[in-house]
Amino acid sequence: MNISLKSHSINAISGQAIKGFMAILLVLSVLVLAFLAAAGQFGYPSVTAQQFVNLQQGQKPFAGFRRAHAEGVCLSGRFESNGQLATYSKAAVFKPVSTSFIGRYSIAGNNPSAPDLKAPVRSLALALSANTSEQWRLAMNTPPVMAVATPEAFFQQLQALSPDPDTGQRNPDKIKTFFENHPESRAFNEWKAGYQATDSFATEQYHSINAFYLSDEEGHRQAVRWSAVPQATAQPDTTLNADNPDALFDEMKQRLQQDTIQYDLIFTLAESGDAVNNPTQPWPDSRQSINAGTVIITDWQPQLGGACDGINYNPLVLPEGIEPSQDPILLARSAAYAESLKRRAQEVFLGERSAGEQHE
Repeated sequence: MNISLKSHSINAISGQAIKGFMAILLVLSVLVLAFLAAAGQFGYPSVTAQQFVNLQQGQKPFAGFRRAHAEGVCLSGRFESNGQLATYSKAAVFKPVSTSFIGRYSIAGNNPSAPDLKAPVRSLALALSANTSEQWRLAMNTPPVMAVATPEAFFQQLQALSPDPDTGQRNPDKIKTFFENHPESRAFNEWKAGYQATDSFATEQYHSINAFYLSDEEGHRQAVRWSAVPQATAQPDTTLNADNPDALFDEMKQRLQQDTIQYDLIFTLAESGDAVNNPTQPWPDSRQSINAGTVIITDWQPQLGGACDGINYNPLVLPEGIEPSQDPILLARSAAYAESLKRRAQEVFLGERSAGEQHE
């Protein structure tokens, strides 16, 4: 499902004219309907994008903010392609050219003012514009795999992880029972047990999780997953102030004052028998990988009113030369992202945005 966004680009929600807001809301309504149709309401009659977002936002949503990964900052920079993927994909972004992007660092959770060091997942999102008619949007997270393979099971996972409305605490027995009933979560749990968060967004590795296809001019297709591998290395003798709720974001700002932040964009090529439509199964380390080029972050800005504020980092926004797999989780992500953006755009339009972290 390749989506051209020439007429659907959304730059920033805050501070726009009323006419602009009405146009955004109209476009979002069309996009949500399209994504839900493409996802077949996630393929499960009992699970919809609305239910997902209701669960993510909790009983007291932060109006005007993303329902997941609410806290973040906008990024700007460029992707310097080395041309190594041009034989696999006709996408213009893989030619030996430089492509600008608007990106976003964020942490998991629905609270835009949450202490960033306590978040279990960190994310890097990019919106690359190779030309005026199409974009490539990447939504990458620190886990390399999902715990479950279907939207229905993922919804149940979120239910198990949700705090009890009376105590405000998670139920360890409920969580344990869920994972015991889902043996496909083994790879995720092994990653989680061995994962050690670094003291910088710049030294984390971010993964596409879902698989996609590269397609060339002759129609040949190659299944891939990709990851942003940091060029900077974590410093074991560096410790952030745990009492600073913005420690990660402050470190990022200080780092960008001195230099750029860079990642190698590494593509792993699937072979016969690899699970393309199942995000719970990692591919063998022996698979061929190709460094497609360098992601270079040059600057940041607060997300409220920033260039990334109104961008929906929907992973199904793809240029010609990149195609989605049939991974049902991938379709579910797209529909939920669209629903979240529709809600917050309406809240901003009505002047209902909650107070949140500015990251000045």
